[in-house]
Amino acid sequence: MSTLFDVAHMLKEARREAHLSQEAIANRAGVARSTVARMETLAKGDMSVSALVRLLEAAGYDLKLVKAGHQRTVEDILAEQKQGVFER
Repeated sequence: MSTLFDVAHMLKEARREAHLSQEAIANRAGVARSTVARMETLAKGDMSVSALVRLLEAAGYDLKLVKAGHQRTVEDILAEQKQGVFER
């Protein structure tokens, strides 16, 4: 993902894959339905990271950082380094 549009699309797809309406995911995440709608359409051109994390968790997802061009998350890399396993 490289744009807010991509993040908005991902959020909408995560909600749909979880078979949740905007109202249902909003209730689970403790945000207003209008917040979900605004974030999925980028109505204000930005989004709250804290609301994004709560909404993704409500849909059954975790937000993780992945270095561009890599499949492993930052958490994966740190765990490997802690265990002494380094990519060559």
